[in-house]
Amino acid sequence: MINRPLYLVAGARPNFIKLAPLIRQLQNLDDLPYWVVHTGQHYDDVMSGSFFRTLGIPVPDVNLEVGSGEQGLQTARILERFERLLIDSPPSAVVVFGDVNSTVACALAASKLQIPVFHVEAGLRSFDRTMPEEINRLITDALSDILFASEISGVFNLVREGIASQKVHLVGNIMIDSLENTLPAALARGTPSRLGLNSGNYALLTMHRPSNVDAEETLISLVEVFSEISLHLPIIFPVHPRTFQRFNELNLQKQIPDAFRLIEPLDYLDSLCLQKQARLVFTDSGGMQEETTYLDIPCITLRANTERPVTVEMGTSTLVGSDPERIWEAFQLVESGNYKHTSKIPLWDGKSAERIVAVLKEYLTTTC
Repeated sequence: MINRPLYLVAGARPNFIKLAPLIRQLQNLDDLPYWVVHTGQHYDDVMSGSFFRTLGIPVPDVNLEVGSGEQGLQTARILERFERLLIDSPPSAVVVFGDVNSTVACALAASKLQIPVFHVEAGLRSFDRTMPEEINRLITDALSDILFASEISGVFNLVREGIASQKVHLVGNIMIDSLENTLPAALARGTPSRLGLNSGNYALLTMHRPSNVDAEETLISLVEVFSEISLHLPIIFPVHPRTFQRFNELNLQKQIPDAFRLIEPLDYLDSLCLQKQARLVFTDSGGMQEETTYLDIPCITLRANTERPVTVEMGTSTLVGSDPERIWEAFQLVESGNYKHTSKIPLWDGKSAERIVAVLKEYLTTTC
């Protein structure tokens, strides 16, 4: 029996989707206690509370309540508050997920206190250091004791960076565990019909990255091409808070046709339901590249690069950046029926959490 709990740390929407399958596995064990630690990086109901409910995540044992703020300030708050928790209530180890500020701050705090760090979704690289997430990935992986990779490119990246191969485990994509578990409930929502859409006869758009929404000229050109596309295929656009702010600043809502519909952000189940029944998805989200690949839905990715190359090489993602001409060309491929289909990706089978728990148990029972 391991006496001290394992800390499962999550702070933002993508973390919660990866956290849920691990909790389901750990709930079946009596000899591996755990605490759920919520940093509070995402804190409102749409970005946090709804995900806990729909994914069946228990109320966090600890909430650090760091809130929003500039990256440096937010990271510092997480580091300070998590370090105090580690000192007051030392865990057996810390599990961090993905590449958000909570990930790197908690990995750093634990590492400095000689507490083992396990990184779920390790090794992903866009090779673009203008992305804050890339910096978070590099630092977290350098600090971690055990690294769980979701695709083979992650393993190659880690070994190339000098990480000892015995620390790296290819376990598959834990997001697919969540998708498989929740897809029936998601489809039961009937989200397209509730929004007045016909299944297979709309496009879903999500867009929030600085490269797409911060520069006025780029955002306006994207709105223009999506407005044109919406005249051929209706577009539904759940608007991220930072994107909504930019739309207001530039008064863009008054410039788009009725078929280009902006709506409030969606919870996980509604998002999955819309993806599954869309004709195609436009997105700059890393997670959606993976979800659409698994669902075999065309994904026109509004990025110049991706840390998830398997979604391009074996999946349905096509990188088009913010170039309106490339976006239009990819859309035409879908409309003509000539767009690619996904291939089966190794270990994206809904059993990643099982493999992670097996490694966790072996490590903790031999070291604690």
